[in-house]
Amino acid sequence: MDRWLAMTTFVRVVEAGSFSEAARVLKVGQPAVSKTVAQLEQRLGVKLLLRSTHGLTPTEAGLRFYERSRVAIQEADEAELAARGAGSGLSGRLRVSAAPTFARLHVIPHLPRFLESHPELEVDVVLDDRMIDLVAEGIDVSLRMGTLADSSLVAQKLASSRRSVLATTEYLARAGTPGAPADLVDHETVLYSQTSNTWSFSRNGVEASVLIRGRARFSAAEGIRAAVLAHMGLTIASDWMFAPELADGSVRRLLEDWTLPDIELWAVFPTGRMVTAKARQFAEFVRHVMLVSG
Repeated sequence: MDRWLAMTTFVRVVEAGSFSEAARVLKVGQPAVSKTVAQLEQRLGVKLLLRSTHGLTPTEAGLRFYERSRVAIQEADEAELAARGAGSGLSGRLRVSAAPTFARLHVIPHLPRFLESHPELEVDVVLDDRMIDLVAEGIDVSLRMGTLADSSLVAQKLASSRRSVLATTEYLARAGTPGAPADLVDHETVLYSQTSNTWSFSRNGVEASVLIRGRARFSAAEGIRAAVLAHMGLTIASDWMFAPELADGSVRRLLEDWTLPDIELWAVFPTGRMVTAKARQFAEFVRHVMLVSG
């Protein structure tokens, strides 16, 4: 059997989730795809896929084979790009992960321009607030915000944003405007369930911390954004999260003489794998987008 064809076919089956969809992508018949995978399993002597009424699920051996095969295909694509020259553009598939709110506001609106520059490129965007396993999910580049706890990660800083206490003008008209961090205890607050309830500020070397007891907690940024825009209370967030509303004045920054640590945007690449040209150029594209948008 053609080992390269078998690897390519198996990767497409795993990514598509079915033989029929993989056949459509590869522009071959479904029986040919099924036969290739069966021959591959016979050659390797292991089961690579579990078949059920819900679709196809890779076994542990299948996941290992998928990851190694995918890397081999990527590196072959990189070799061809290097031989043809950078002027030929990017091709193949790029898998990106990002937080849903950030991607919706700052990445997806600009994605058509990136794809237009690279007509042979396909992009899969995985939207998730979780810190997902890049290798297990087959991610080429992940856009992450905040402090990177794992020092072994291969990462590139793309941008940073100020963080502030924010609220809608409608909420402030109803509840009043806090003049100092201590005033926040008298306000309704919208909290992110994965961070501390203690908000810490600084001004001229003076530190001030406030324990917040908000009644509304959310596990995802999209929930926080929706709650604030529903005038449920104030929150701490980056300018990125409320960029349109800060621009039109419907959301205001509060306590501006007190500062909070900035938040950083990183491009994170899978550890132990060569960073592809596709991933590098996408990261650079996002860096430029954030630089232009401020």
